[in-house]
Amino acid sequence: MQQLDNLDWISISFYFLLLAGIAVWVIRKKEDNTEDYFLAGRNVGWFVVGASIFASNIGSEHVVGLAGTGASNKLPLLIYEIHAWVVLMLGWVFLPFYSRSGVFTMPEFLEKRFDARSRWVLSIFSIAAYVLTKISVTIYAGGVVVSALLGIDFWTGAIATVVLTGIYTVLGGMRAVVYTETLQAILLVIGAAVLTFIGLDKVGGWGSMVDTLGPEYFNMWRPATDPDFPWPSLFITSTIVGIWYWCTDQYIVQRTLTAKNIKEGRRGTIFGALLKLLPVFLFLIPGVIALTLKMRGELEWESADEAFPVLMSNLLPSGLRGLVAAGLLAALMSSLASVFNSCSTLFTVDVYKKLRPNTPEKKLVKTGQIATVFVVIIGIIWIPIMANISGVLYEYLQSVQSYIAPPITAVFLLGIFYKRINSTGAFYTLVMGIVVAFLRIALELVKHHLDADGFLYYLGDMNFLTFGAWFFLFCLIFMVVVSLLTEVPDREQIVNLTFGTITEEEKNKNKSSYNWVDVVVSIFIVLIVIGIMIFFNGK
Repeated sequence: MQQLDNLDWISISFYFLLLAGIAVWVIRKKEDNTEDYFLAGRNVGWFVVGASIFASNIGSEHVVGLAGTGASNKLPLLIYEIHAWVVLMLGWVFLPFYSRSGVFTMPEFLEKRFDARSRWVLSIFSIAAYVLTKISVTIYAGGVVVSALLGIDFWTGAIATVVLTGIYTVLGGMRAVVYTETLQAILLVIGAAVLTFIGLDKVGGWGSMVDTLGPEYFNMWRPATDPDFPWPSLFITSTIVGIWYWCTDQYIVQRTLTAKNIKEGRRGTIFGALLKLLPVFLFLIPGVIALTLKMRGELEWESADEAFPVLMSNLLPSGLRGLVAAGLLAALMSSLASVFNSCSTLFTVDVYKKLRPNTPEKKLVKTGQIATVFVVIIGIIWIPIMANISGVLYEYLQSVQSYIAPPITAVFLLGIFYKRINSTGAFYTLVMGIVVAFLRIALELVKHHLDADGFLYYLGDMNFLTFGAWFFLFCLIFMVVVSLLTEVPDREQIVNLTFGTITEEEKNKNKSSYNWVDVVVSIFIVLIVIGIMIFFNGK
């Protein structure tokens, strides 16, 4: 890898100055109330909402990992990157219910639809999951990227990034997060687009790349008998994980709740869906380019995860290289800022305010700031543990989503689509789901010590995608059966919170919140997704 030169450092310094300027401007504008601190005063426009959704999703581990997918024979994982149609579901299906209920958090929505028990389970589980997966993985991957790019040691890179991000997240709250993310999204898209363009030119175009790797390499659809990525399980489980991540997870949904109104929120998701189509071209293709150049003997790297940084440092001219490096740092910081803010929101609104309901607004904001500081400290403590684990466990963390998502997705989907689902069904499905998820993780770790012919070994050894699909079906059946065997929900409590109970007034209000342009752009996005699925079929 080539080291950064003076012109590159000027680019990086310019980025940080711009970031600092935005952060200071936001901090001076903010007000001391929870709506401003956690939801940016619910006054954000569609462009910022969409850019924030995109920037929250794209972390440095995402950029590096997706290019690594392109540089190794794991193209089926591309399906997780064409979830633009699931992002549309957030705007068209879920957001109207969240907006009508006036909630700050997803667990709060579960309390309004069901009861306080479901809220507590989802709150505690979400906070633990964020700290153990999102924060730790992002910090670890970020430390690796920063040390590789800037030539400093892993610890300095990781801690500097965490502290810097923590400062503007604590001081500026959600408003600082969404506005800095808009800058970061723009920078990341421009930088990666330039890299893709120069890379394709270097390999002699798409056709030349296909000639080198063979058309079969570009097939994302493996047969149903494939041991790693059977296509039916891949499609079903990726959709379940997609709905959980994009439509029910605080980390993403909080961005849409910052919008001025439902119209701006929905347009934000449509814009976010449009941006979500970009990673395929901006990060996956550079990985394929890097592999092509390696096979031709023009580029050298050891691990597939090094593909993006090595390609960037070797192909881009001085100055531009620094700009893309700043884009990678931006990706890391935007993901960290998002998860820091989501954690403090969940803790303050769903735990602290629930225990102390009469706490004044100013005190709640202070609590949110202290919670963010604690999350930052826990993240730093977690670094040595993450630094000592192998790449196998890093991949393993991705599969954990296939175990966490089914019960939560089932509760939200049936909760909105089926008014007969009650609080007992939802609560026991969440508890059962968490127990089964941890059981599967434990069995996966100890399966080598189990009887190879036994049921427990079969459960621990089953392909994670196949397990996710069957587990989701089990959650749906379990919740319906428990609900039907117990009390009927009170209609007054669930009015406007399920499809079967929306009032005419709310239906009319929802119809006036979109026009033909929103519908046409949404259909266009779905057609592009179908086009990508057809294009990557190895023919």
